[in-house]
Order: sequence, then structure tokens, then C-alpha cells
Amino acid sequence: MDTRAFKRSLHHSDRYNRRGFGRADEVAGSLEQAYQSDLIARIRENGYALEHGRLSVKLAEAFGFCWGVERAVAMAYETRRHYPTERIWITNEIIHNPSVNDHLREMDVLFIPVDGGVKDFSEVASGDVVILPAFGATVQEMQLLNERGCHIVDTTCPWVSKVWNTVEKHKKHAFTSIIHGKVKHEETLATSSFAGTYLVVLDLAEAQMVCDYILAGAEAEDPGTRAASRDAFMARFAKACSPGFDPDRDLMRLGVANQTTMLKSETEEIGRLFERTMLQRFGPTQLNEHFLAFNTICDATQERQDAMFSLVDEPLDLMVVIGGYNSSNTTHLQEIAVSRGIRSFHIDTPERIGPGNRIEHKPLGADLVVEEPFLPAGALRVGITSGASTPDRVVEDVIGRLIDLADA
Repeated sequence: MDTRAFKRSLHHSDRYNRRGFGRADEVAGSLEQAYQSDLIARIRENGYALEHGRLSVKLAEAFGFCWGVERAVAMAYETRRHYPTERIWITNEIIHNPSVNDHLREMDVLFIPVDGGVKDFSEVASGDVVILPAFGATVQEMQLLNERGCHIVDTTCPWVSKVWNTVEKHKKHAFTSIIHGKVKHEETLATSSFAGTYLVVLDLAEAQMVCDYILAGAEAEDPGTRAASRDAFMARFAKACSPGFDPDRDLMRLGVANQTTMLKSETEEIGRLFERTMLQRFGPTQLNEHFLAFNTICDATQERQDAMFSLVDEPLDLMVVIGGYNSSNTTHLQEIAVSRGIRSFHIDTPERIGPGNRIEHKPLGADLVVEEPFLPAGALRVGITSGASTPDRVVEDVIGRLIDLADA
């Protein structure tokens, strides 16, 4: 479908809203009470440091709610105020933070049920209000809701919309979109729905596989070997590409985009890798005919990652990373700590700490585990950061629990 034309039509509908309802002052108090923290404000003013007994806490200098998340949550609160009696749905979590989503459930906001990984929109009726989350929704979902006569409140982060515009440019010029992202993540699903031909790569290793295939084609493999290579390639990426994807045809003209919450340094390296590959394959005079690059790295993601790199350069005994377990940007903050060999704990809520000197946390790529004892004896230097979907109030509660353990 012509996604640009559909978006233009949707944006002119009187049942579509992406600017809020002018009720920011009405919901400001509720938002402040639920999510802001005087303690965190004081720690920021104190050079992002807190000393309490044997505990020294150092906060990253950029963490927690980003502008896009604040906007999405505020719009969700405004929506309930603007539609006090209507049924309100969210196509997914508004953001990847359990406490924020629980607050919305307490406001009688409904969440589209998911069965076997498939969303069930059967209960959504004409006249219902449906909120699209900060990381967006697929164009097919938007089309379904529009045709059903729903009121659509679009909280999609402008940085995500920027990526959609990028893949639409790729599509317009018949370039395949190489999307650096997690193939099942809501944002990547949405981005790929706006693309034409696309291939999703998770990391630098998968990107290297794609580049190796491109260069192998330039070396004129014999037909039998090339067919085997193609079969192996498609077996690896069968669930990460557009329908009818043909690597021999569709890897000749490439543009790079990304899920906005991926690790900035890896996205940049993947872009450079594909640029070098297309340069090697087609030469400098033809590069612009075969490779397009736009900067689609989110400023907030970059700031939080840069702050994390600065924090892990300091002497720390352990690191606590706070954010939803399905939050991509939080997971990448944890990766930074692990890469430096720091004893690190990813938790989604303060309740993961205690009772007693214990913590329930999620190591990278593993299930939840309990570690006891958690805090060692003696003076302790603790680094703390949080993902872009984590309110300051949650960070405050985590610090409070650490203080209680240290004082025990």
C-alpha cells in the first residue's frame, strides 16, 4: 500500500489526534505525584551523587524518562481526562515500564489482548478510543482501527516517525531497508510495515553475514554453490525479511535504518560495514547508486548510552540498571556495564530488592535469578541508571531500598 498517502489521509481525519487535547495543566499534578521525585532532583543538583553511611551512590548524568516517553504518558493521561466514559484501549504497553502501565490499568485503560503472539482486536468497537504507544503501531493496525471507526490517539515518538520516513524514502527509490533491530520488537514491526523491501539484522555479526553474502556474489560462485549459499541465507533470515525477499536481487541497493533504542555504537558500525561492502562491490563512482545512509539514532538513547559509558569509567563496586525487562534501551545499558566487567543487576521494579539482603534480577540473555547476599560488607560504591521508560519515582524507591539494606 501507499503508506505515505494513508498517513496523510489519517492525519486529516477528525478521529485522529497526535497533538494532545490541551489538558496538560489538568494532568500535571497526577503525573508529578506518580512519577517525579524530590530526592532525585536533589541528587542531580549534588553532582548526581549521594552519600549515606557506608553507601556512595552515583547516578548516570542522563537517565530515565526521555521527552518522547513523557509526551506519550502525558497524552495517555489527557486521553482519559478527555474521554471520561468511553472505552479506551492501548495497542500495546504505552511504554516498556510495568509501573506506568499498571497506573493506566487503574484508570480503566484496556490493553489489547495477545494470544500466541497475535493481537486480538475483536473486542474493539466503533467509537472506542485507541492509543498508539510511544514506539508506534504497524500501518496495518492503524488501517484496521481507522476502518472500524475508532478514535485514534497517536503518541508515537517523533524519533520513531523519523525512522518511518527514512524507510519510506528507501522504498521510493527502490532501495532495500536494512533495519538494525529486534525482529519481534514492536518498534521494528512498525518500522518494517512502512518499508518496502526490508531485512532486519540483530547485531554486527548478522550484518557481517549479509555483507559476506553480497561480496560472495561478486566473486561469481558456481551456480550450485550459490544456490546452497542462498538457501542457508534464507534459512537464517526467513523471519526477518519482507515477503518474497530474494537476496540475489534485493541486496544490490541498500539503505540503513534502525530501531531507535539499539546500541548507538553498533548501529554506526553496521552502517559503516554496509558502506564499505557496497564500496568494495560496486566501486566509488557507483556507491551512491547502491547505498543510502540517514542518521536515525535517537538523541535520548544516545545521551543515556554516553552517560552510561562515563559512569562505568568511575570506580564502582556494583551497578543497578532499572527498566522493563522488555525494554531494549535498558538492556543495552546493562550490556555496557557487563562489557566492563562490573557486577551488574537489571531490575524492573524496586520490589526486586529484599526482603533481607537479596535481589531478584535478570542477567543478560537469561531468566530471573535470585542472588543472596546481594550487598557486600564495608564501604560500597553503587552506580545507578535507568532506561528511558523509567520514572524518577521508581529510581528513588530503588535507592531507598539500597539504603535500608546498607543500614541493616
